[in-house]
Amino acid sequence: MGFFDKLFGALKKAKEGLGAKLRILFAKNKLGDEFYDELEEVLIGSDVSVSTAAEVVARVKERAIREKLIDGDYVVSLLREILVDILEESEVEEPAYPCAIMIVGVNGVGKTTTVGKLAHYYLKKGKTVTVAAADTFRAAASEQLTIWAERAKVRIVRHEEGSDPAAVIFDAVSSVKAKGTDVLIVDTAGRLHNKENLMNELRKMDRVVKREYPQADFLKLLVLDATTGQNAVNQARVFDEAVELDGIVLTKLDGTAKGGFVFSLAEELGLPVLFAGVGEKMEDLEYFNSKAFVEAIL
Repeated sequence: MGFFDKLFGALKKAKEGLGAKLRILFAKNKLGDEFYDELEEVLIGSDVSVSTAAEVVARVKERAIREKLIDGDYVVSLLREILVDILEESEVEEPAYPCAIMIVGVNGVGKTTTVGKLAHYYLKKGKTVTVAAADTFRAAASEQLTIWAERAKVRIVRHEEGSDPAAVIFDAVSSVKAKGTDVLIVDTAGRLHNKENLMNELRKMDRVVKREYPQADFLKLLVLDATTGQNAVNQARVFDEAVELDGIVLTKLDGTAKGGFVFSLAEELGLPVLFAGVGEKMEDLEYFNSKAFVEAIL
């Protein structure tokens, strides 16, 4: 089964939920103010934020009026097109090499697993990869990452538990520069986005990479659990303010019936989803495709 077959399967609940609501809406309302008000409510009910839902509906309404659309199928097609546009407006190109990727996020979203899957992704592209175990606080975090590194067959740089995470990154950068490695992926400790001292630690790690590895294309990616809903946007906002995020890795897509917050991340914060995960296997993480995602939920 290909990745996008898995994506469609994973988002079946989302498609059934949003699609059913839209069919009911088109059946009972002709296009007009009441229709657009209810369309906005449907989007909000699918975890699109209030401001983004209003923006989407405004775009749909303007185009529908201008193009004199009255058929529900055409409006669904228009909605799909506008949602793709919103995602593509924030898209970024895949990084150049060498690149450094720092994975951040709150506790329990699957950062370490994501590092292992990303390592596998780049290996499939023919790149050399090193991972850095900069989560030095969680018990057995380095051991867990070591298992993933062994499964992916990539090098790992690690220190003893309780070490300074910035020191791990310094050594990892020195190693990849010496060996000419294509991709460095840094695992970091989970941190609550409202703990300023932990966010300052992330800033320190960010500075180390920028200072020691200026030749690398440096991405800071926030791992978000797709089942989190609208709180995901709040998490992203705080992490973005701390370290200027470049994008999102979306995990557990197979566990959500909504997923609309992805559009809010793009429209409000300008943050694209770069990678999406739809399962537990090493290969169940791929580069995000905006058109496929919209097609899968609508």
